[in-house]
Amino acid sequence: MIYVSRKEHFNAAHKLYNPNWSEEKNTEVFGPCANTNWHGHNFELIVTVKGLPDPDTGFVIDLKVLSRLIKDLILDKVDHKNLNMDVDFMQGKMASCEVFIIEIWNILAPAIQLAAPSARLHQLRLYETPRNFVDYYGAEQ
Repeated sequence: MIYVSRKEHFNAAHKLYNPNWSEEKNTEVFGPCANTNWHGHNFELIVTVKGLPDPDTGFVIDLKVLSRLIKDLILDKVDHKNLNMDVDFMQGKMASCEVFIIEIWNILAPAIQLAAPSARLHQLRLYETPRNFVDYYGAEQ
């Protein structure tokens, strides 16, 4: 099995806030991440696809195709946006990295399989800061 990865960068704002809680409880649990006026991050997203190289091209997936999928389906929707307010696939959801990465997976996994039928999305890694990141391998892992 070969694992091919592509790293992308985007900027976005969000707020961690549970509308069922008081302001005090949100501040207690989420601290400055519950700031009424939002806060932002310079995110890095690493998309890893697995598969065997195609005998004709030698590719698991054409990296130009993978780049275009990530740009069209994710980056164009989230870059320089407010995740809570501007991003259709995050509407009504907690804008934590854990929830965000699952939603990205739900969009990219079927698109990758359609573009490269023998390839599968293996892992997403989302850096919120240089020291804080989440990994996701799909629901079945």
